[in-house]
Amino acid sequence: MQSRDCFAKIIATRFSMLSIRLMHSGADMPSRKHLANAIRALSMDGVQKANSGHPGAPMGMADIAEVLWRGHLNHNPSNPEWADRDR
Repeated sequence: MQSRDCFAKIIATRFSMLSIRLMHSGADMPSRKHLANAIRALSMDGVQKANSGHPGAPMGMADIAEVLWRGHLNHNPSNPEWADRDR
């Protein structure tokens, strides 16, 4: 069984890849609600894949995570080792 930190990294990576694809596709950016729902789905997938844990907290905090990720955190998905990133 993989650690929870590993699943947190997987979820963050998938969300970053989704954001990059949306930015480069020329499509309209999905609403905050759609992005939060994507986080909820990824949380359920992570708990299911780990066959352990409870998705209640990540699903309940998905809206907050979306706001932080899109509006406040410094990150560069194409350069995850960027020295100026938030940790």
